[in-house]
Amino acid sequence: MKIHILGICGTFMGGLAQIAKAAGHQVSGCDAAVYPPMSDQLINAGIILHEGYDANQAEQVIGNAISRGNPLLEKILNERLPYISGPQWLAENILQNKWVLGVAGTHGKTTTASMLTWILEYAGKNPSFLIGGVPQNFGVSARFNPQSEFFVIEADEYDTAFCDKRSKFVHYHPKTAILNNLEFDHADIFADLAAIETQFHHLVRTLPQNGRIVCNIDEDSLQRVLQRGVWSEVVYFGKNKTNFHENSVKNSAKNSSKNSAKIFSCDGSDSQQNSQLALYENSKKIGEISWNLTGEHNRNNACAAILAAQHVGVDFATSLEALSQFENVKRRMEIRGKIDSKNITVYDDFAHHPTAITTTLNGLRNKVGNVAKIIAVFEPRSNTMKLGTMKARLAESLRNADFVFCYSNGLDWNANDALQSLGKENFAVLDNLENLINAIIEKIEDFENFENLQNSAGIHILIMSNGGFGGIHTKLLEKLQK
Repeated sequence: MKIHILGICGTFMGGLAQIAKAAGHQVSGCDAAVYPPMSDQLINAGIILHEGYDANQAEQVIGNAISRGNPLLEKILNERLPYISGPQWLAENILQNKWVLGVAGTHGKTTTASMLTWILEYAGKNPSFLIGGVPQNFGVSARFNPQSEFFVIEADEYDTAFCDKRSKFVHYHPKTAILNNLEFDHADIFADLAAIETQFHHLVRTLPQNGRIVCNIDEDSLQRVLQRGVWSEVVYFGKNKTNFHENSVKNSAKNSSKNSAKIFSCDGSDSQQNSQLALYENSKKIGEISWNLTGEHNRNNACAAILAAQHVGVDFATSLEALSQFENVKRRMEIRGKIDSKNITVYDDFAHHPTAITTTLNGLRNKVGNVAKIIAVFEPRSNTMKLGTMKARLAESLRNADFVFCYSNGLDWNANDALQSLGKENFAVLDNLENLINAIIEKIEDFENFENLQNSAGIHILIMSNGGFGGIHTKLLEKLQK
């Protein structure tokens, strides 16, 4: 099949392109800007790339990011040419005979899917996968192995395409589904949390009776989803039992199910030298490892991945052993560089929602201690943040930083007003990238002159955005080197 993919440098469509190529299809694609790292992956896979949406290009697959008014899309519609969304094409041509393991949730999808894929790889399952980031254990965001029964996919709740406003994940028909967490996001397409819960209910309805739902017990929103109907086994992870309504979940399901009374959890400790991860069944410890990640959110991600892997036959000991060698995902607390002479570390993280910002900063603070200085540099770039839907929560989410920089370029709301509760001496809002970099360097110099800043603690610069942020990481490091 000849396939031309619009918006090919996005993480989903770029991954789909690599899978289609590996499955034997002739693949090309276009994007408004052909940019790395995805462009490098695609070129290495032998996929032809075009910059821009020339109406003369061939067309077969439409990407989620393509909207009405795009010249190539308008030509397709005017001339009644064939088109199909990426998720639907994937479901019909790749996933149909696979054991699909879908990872859903507002936060942690990429990290959890990467953990699960690595566990299956370590256990010899050789899974195919399509992930919205680059797991460092693999170095690519997607892989197709036709011999493998298993396919791990990041199950996104965002809508499918211009022509299909259902969530992407309803196309995937997983046999194993992780429901990691659920709160309001994507204010550009969902009116409220209840609308997203309905989409998750639609996902649950697609699972078979011999399937498994791995569900976060601490999320009231997910309990509401399951109370609307469950037809599969449910295994729970988390800690809060007081608000858990297992009986109402059971009674809501007409054809359910082997709901488990067991509640699994992961606990541990964070440090620069040795972070710990321990797995519990109820209060009984099953095993413990040292690993490279920090934060309670990552321990929850690990627990979910372990329970999903168990469904395909991977025992707990093997999963824990695999996670001891898990190398995380690019742009998830990724260290972009260090200035050893000044004990400065620059991190890159994808956090763009107040909950993700909070957990990321908490994890870093626990790791580096209270004496270390943390400079948070945040770009409100997601559609939800640009709309200002979460601005009331922004200041509180950044409170664990010693100083906050907000890049306000393109915002229609006043970031200064949103951050006032931090205290005017604790934040700055800038709309010019060069000025922002210079201001960060000035703040570093202030901290270096601060009397009780111990050399062993250092200065930690956490840059958070769901985009490229104008290459700020490289530019900042280059200036710091000088």
